[in-house]
Parts: sequence; structure tokens; C-alpha cells
Amino acid sequence: MAKNALRCGLFFLLLALTINPKALMAQTDKESDWVLLHKMEDSLVRSADSMFYTPIPDFRTEYCEKFVKQLIRTLKIPGSYKYPFDSLGKIVNIIYPEDKSFKIFNWPIAYTDVRLRYYAAIQMNEENLKLYPLYDNSELLTKIDEDKILGAKEWIGGLIYNIITKKIEDENIYCLLGINDGNPISTKKFIDPMRFTKDGPSFGAPLFAIGSTKNPSQGVNRFILEYKKEVSVGMNWDEEHKAILFDDIASQVNDPNRKYTFIPTGQYNGLIWGKGQWKFVANLIPVKELKDGEAPAGEK
Repeated sequence: MAKNALRCGLFFLLLALTINPKALMAQTDKESDWVLLHKMEDSLVRSADSMFYTPIPDFRTEYCEKFVKQLIRTLKIPGSYKYPFDSLGKIVNIIYPEDKSFKIFNWPIAYTDVRLRYYAAIQMNEENLKLYPLYDNSELLTKIDEDKILGAKEWIGGLIYNIITKKIEDENIYCLLGINDGNPISTKKFIDPMRFTKDGPSFGAPLFAIGSTKNPSQGVNRFILEYKKEVSVGMNWDEEHKAILFDDIASQVNDPNRKYTFIPTGQYNGLIWGKGQWKFVANLIPVKELKDGEAPAGEK
């Protein structure tokens, strides 16, 4: 465990130290830049394949370090932000918000047979490379992590699958929807608001009209669903209902403290945006209880 934590720390340090602004000033021909970016992308794809599929866990982290170095060199090439990375995007998560002000390179590494660590780097949409590495700190966070404001070195960790942008006054806040499957007995899906400060990205914001477990009179700073490992729980934006729709979950053993026993109840709740907050709506899609012998709608 200590060895992997050290390597994860080295990942963060490596990203921070290898971004040399002075080396980014040279301008070259756009066409030749894109030829070079294509070549570098091919190399990244090969390294990513080894990083994900080599059978020995220790080798995965070594290939990850190699991949990080190659990614930094690639993103230093002028025009890298606008390069589509179509091939790399098929095996590494690359996601950006609607305003395209940044993009996130994001991937998991299975460093044991039952545990994952998540890696991410945020590239800003600027002429000179500005890159924020995120450090997966999920193993050290307490169970009451819904209340915390976290920095890049304390990131909750996960694979980001959607970004919903909300504007409060003159500030854009990006609600990151993600999944953390790194625990051997439970999975978390979360909505983590991200804003940019002078010190870089900050995670967590009082955007939820939902009482905290620890302080019920105060709203949470991020929304988390934690549930049993083997079950499937959905949570994503639903255009029809103009809401973030998610499965209602409950403990199989009627113990709210055992998150690893939570499974879907069959109902769907939602979060609807209004007056600068996400408001919880229970049973947003009512489940019709059928009488004996009655068929579901559309069936005979």
C-alpha cells in the first residue's frame, strides 16, 4: 500500500515539475504540430494498452508513470488542446464541459486484484500549457466526505462521465458526475461541484438543498450515492425531466450505516436545479403498483 501511495504521489510531483512554461513559447507550423501530435497519440495508445492490460499489478503502475511522461510531452506541443485525440479517447476517458474551457484526461489503474486508483489531469484551454494534476485521495477520506471542500491533492477520485455547468452570479461551477469503483465491497457515484480559484481547481460547493449526515441543518457540498458492489445504480442527467435522475436505494438489512448493503428499491428520485441549488425530489418518476393480473403499460 505504501509503495503505491508513493507512486501516486510521484505522479502528482512529476506533473507539477515537468511543466516548464519557458519551453512552451516556441511556435511551429500547425500542420507539422498535428503530424507530431498524431505520432505521439499512437505512442500514448500503445502505452495505455500496456498500462491497463499487463497482468502484473506492479507493472501497471510503472506503465502508468511512462504514460504520464508521454502525456505531458504531448500536451506541450502547440495546438494540443484543439487536437481531438480520437484514438486515445477510445481507451482513456477524455471529457470537457459545454463551454470547452478545459478538458479532463482521466483513467483508473487496478493496482491490486480488488482495488482501483484513479488518475486525472485538467488541461485548460489556453495557448500555453496549463495543466492541473488531480491526486486520488479517496482511501484517506472519511465516511463524511460529503461536507468537505477539497483541493487537487485531496480529490475524491473517480471516472468522470458527465459535466453539468451551472452559473452562479458571474462564476461557472462545473458539476462533475463520476463513479468510484475502487472499494472491494461498495461503489460510489457522486456529483462533485468544481470551481477554479487562484490556486487551481477546488472541489465541493454548497449547491445542494440536502441536509448533511453530520450537520442536518447544513447542506452538503457534494452528493454521494454509495451502494452494494454487485448491483447497478444509475445517476445521470435526464433531458425529459430536466433533472439529474437516480435510483432510490435502501439497505437490505435496514442499517443505514452499512452502505455496502444498499440496493435499488425500484423507485427513481431526482435533483432539480432552482434558485442556485440542486433540490431533492423523491419519487420523481412514480412507480405504478400493479394489481393482480394487471399487465404493465404497453404489454398484453
